[in-house]
Amino acid sequence: VIRNKARLVAKGYAQEEGIDFEESFASVARLEAVWIFIAYAAHKSFPIYQMDVKTAFLNGPLKEEVYVVQPDGFVGPNHLEKVYRLRKALYGLKQAPRAWYDELSKFLTSKGFTK
Repeated sequence: VIRNKARLVAKGYAQEEGIDFEESFASVARLEAVWIFIAYAAHKSFPIYQMDVKTAFLNGPLKEEVYVVQPDGFVGPNHLEKVYRLRKALYGLKQAPRAWYDELSKFLTSKGFTK
């Protein structure tokens, strides 16, 4: 059985900072920090859990108004000039990582975690 998959991706390379988005951001842990964390957890016999959030970048609400054109091959015959406003981030947007980080941070702080 062959499964075909597709993903709708925005043309983030066409976005201009200050016009289409205010800030981009990607949270990345330094490798040294990860090593120290793992060494400390092993020393104290702490369990370490890993998680993966599927479609993570699709969960962050957008602060800016972002509009996209219809993808080629999916243009409605009665709506040739229609564009769509995005309410949540989409893969490829410059602000998608920041929107996801803000959403995750808000959730974790509501559960008692601190930055």
